[in-house]
Amino acid sequence: MMIISSTRNSRSPFNNLDTLSVFVYVVLVIWGIMSIYSASYNVENPKPFWDFSTFAGKQFVFAMAAVGLIILVFLLDYRLFEDFAYIFYILSIFLLIAVVLFGKVVKGQQNWIQIGPISMQPTEFAKLGVSLALARFLGAPGSKLTDRKIWLGIGIICIIPALLILKQGDYGSLMVFVLLELALYREGMPFWVIGLQVLVAVLFILSLLIKPVYLAFGLFFLFSFIAGILLLTRRKMERWDWIVMIASLVFAMAFVISVPKIFTKLKKYHQERIMVLLDEEAVDKKGGAYYNLQQSKIAIGSGGFSGKGYLEGTQTKYDFVPEQHSDFIFCTVGEEFGWVGSFLVVLLFMILLFRIVIIAERQKNRFARIYGYCVASIFFAHFTFNLSMTVGLFPTIGVPLPFMSYGGSSLWSFTLMLFILLKLDMHRNRLFARD
Repeated sequence: MMIISSTRNSRSPFNNLDTLSVFVYVVLVIWGIMSIYSASYNVENPKPFWDFSTFAGKQFVFAMAAVGLIILVFLLDYRLFEDFAYIFYILSIFLLIAVVLFGKVVKGQQNWIQIGPISMQPTEFAKLGVSLALARFLGAPGSKLTDRKIWLGIGIICIIPALLILKQGDYGSLMVFVLLELALYREGMPFWVIGLQVLVAVLFILSLLIKPVYLAFGLFFLFSFIAGILLLTRRKMERWDWIVMIASLVFAMAFVISVPKIFTKLKKYHQERIMVLLDEEAVDKKGGAYYNLQQSKIAIGSGGFSGKGYLEGTQTKYDFVPEQHSDFIFCTVGEEFGWVGSFLVVLLFMILLFRIVIIAERQKNRFARIYGYCVASIFFAHFTFNLSMTVGLFPTIGVPLPFMSYGGSSLWSFTLMLFILLKLDMHRNRLFARD
């Protein structure tokens, strides 16, 4: 197998490069650096853009390193990513284990590791490793989701990193991993699996708003009503169907009753982040979670239609919104560029997501297709969770906005995920053909 791409074909593979995706990537990265500079801009002591001691200066260095990664991806043989998928996965697992053993705690989460002068978050690269491993495993000949052994393999691939991330306390990344099931749905996973998870989430929220005992009785009466309708209509039901229904009812009632105890096991700031969305009267108005959410809404809302102008955001300048250069970078866009800028950012991400899905769907190779949908799922999760938490529709879970939030680990991992897919797409007509 060749490690460096073969150039014997006179027709350049770059003719198949999806230039629209590359264009959106470049725009988002540049806009992100500009927004990071604005978010960390000090009016009393302004520093030039090229000062590498600032967040923007460091992000520029990260972006230049990302360009190096893109060049490396294009130089590597396109077959390498499938051949070494499990190796990438194992390396990411070792990094997660290293974080658990030797990582440093930052803001209540032990998800950073120091490698020389560089701090990195292995969780971000684990998303790439899991995506490649899932694509390799499900893309193997004869792999079907109707086979129980396949589900066992999927469980092993996903549960190992999930447990390590749970140990770190990074619930945001854990939720991103859950949405990888969208790729499984494309490959034939029954819809009821997703529906069941949505039902569990709804019951969890209702259990925090309604007394669990009342909710349990409500579920019992609902089940009784449905059972009565079935009996009156004389619909034929097998004994196993009734067993499943009763078992589901017992599980649901036990779950809603246990939710308060589960909730108290969460760290206090996690509890506040959830309750500030469900019941503002139940949280401390001076607390961090309430303050962060209110300042985020104020920053975005104050931008109006066209914004206050670049470097003119008062919320941004005076650090009213914590972590505005990273998780809350969208606040800077909303305040300085208003509804117009916010709409453009959303539009760019929607274009990128649609392009990724189109690229994934046109692949003739299962590995490339499944990997493409894994990338789409991860990008969709980060985009949705990040924007939702900045406008108060979702708890603050600390997931970065792809390509725009500050951080080398997230920028590099998102860059690798996207450009590995583009590399595979460039060779889609002869993908993995052996010379």
